Amino acid sequence: MSENHGCTGNCSSCSANCSSKEEKQDLRIPQGPFSDVKKVIGIVSGKGGVGKSLVTSMLASSMQANGCSTAILDADITGPSIPKAFGLTDRAEADASGLLPEITKTGIKVMSVNLLLEKEDSPVVWRGPVISGVIQQFWKDVAWGEVDYMFVDMPPGTGDVSLTVFQNLPVDGIVIVTTPQDLVTMIVKKAYNMAKLMNIPVLGIVENMSYAVCPDCGKQINIFGESKVEEVAAELGVPVLAKLPIVPQTAALVDKGAVELADDSYIKNAVEFIKEMK
Repeated sequence: MSENHGCTGNCSSCSANCSSKEEKQDLRIPQGPFSDVKKVIGIVSGKGGVGKSLVTSMLASSMQANGCSTAILDADITGPSIPKAFGLTDRAEADASGLLPEITKTGIKVMSVNLLLEKEDSPVVWRGPVISGVIQQFWKDVAWGEVDYMFVDMPPGTGDVSLTVFQNLPVDGIVIVTTPQDLVTMIVKKAYNMAKLMNIPVLGIVENMSYAVCPDCGKQINIFGESKVEEVAAELGVPVLAKLPIVPQTAALVDKGAVELADDSYIKNAVEFIKEMK
């Protein structure tokens, strides 16, 4: 029987005295010569449809508005929506320094597969290894320049892309996005457990679509039921960074490619928390 039988790859939590600990290699890929990214934050979810890309966009927009140089690496290769939210329609170009990110109206640097396609609605029909290779290229072959905070918009679930990002990029922490439904416990725990398995710090949870406010009486309406996020966060020992309401104006701005104009008051606490991380 192999001495690595049942190995999860997480040596920090293993008491076995095997050769893997000695041979454990750092799989992180160095930045390119024209990049200086200081902090990398992954935005993840255990399932689709929770508004992960919206949260990514709002975090980046608010961080940029706070005077930090900000970038978004759109790792959701088969479902990229970041360029649309920021109104980016030109194809990315390259020069001697490498592939150049597109720049939003407020100065956020963005790289997404949709900036490389002939048409934005062209499907990306690639297998996992190819998609993982694209993520690696976005990290090392794009000339990001000086970046204080890079937000990585990851696809839902715990598949190939998540594994690639966690292993190959120097991720400083993740933010888990969820919604106030009974399914929340499973959603959050899946993302949390994968991060812990990969030794990635979980910074906290953002609950999207937390509630709606009646435009007539101002009453808060819990459309998806009572929130469970506080209980789950307490169980996992992580903070709730923000609770984002359903705001029709924000959805309209995203559709217009003007997410940077959205009210960021609900996300500011999360931005301040990320800025204070060491």
